[in-house]
Amino acid sequence: ICFVVTKSFLLTCCLPIFLMGMRYYFSRKVILHYLDCALHTDMSDIEQYYMKPPGSCFWVAVLDGNVVGIVAARGNEEDNTVELLRMSVDSNYRGKGIAKALGRKVLEFAMLNNYSSVVLGTTAVKMAAHKLYESLGFKHVGVVEHYALPGMTRSLLERMFFQLRYHRYRLQLREE
Repeated sequence: ICFVVTKSFLLTCCLPIFLMGMRYYFSRKVILHYLDCALHTDMSDIEQYYMKPPGSCFWVAVLDGNVVGIVAARGNEEDNTVELLRMSVDSNYRGKGIAKALGRKVLEFAMLNNYSSVVLGTTAVKMAAHKLYESLGFKHVGVVEHYALPGMTRSLLERMFFQLRYHRYRLQLREE
């Protein structure tokens, strides 16, 4: 279409490179801004956000003296659920069962504290993350299209070049 409109081979060849560059730029901008927001909110004071409130906890996976993974849980007394949050495993240690062990720790915590279910949301695009949640017993309960991460400006260019799907999962532990 570009060539038909412009009659320019150069522009036709450069347009895909320009579009990929814009996608990369906005993806990087959004992710870095999101990480900055996280580092200035809950991750700046893990004790205050995850260790002090009742029904919440934070775990760290350590291997050979190195932190290789983290996960948090935050309870919600209103609907008797616990939310699995901030699960992350160092890319050098993925595929070794660390995420599954962290996930099981949250499930164990939920059962010990008599929560009726565990919920989580993820923007993960890798199928491995979704398979992990399903292997732990979670059921996919919905998708939010065009999800906005904390810190996103939702500008026209951001919406054009960076879009996320937010997947929600739930594991029912017992009936209420």
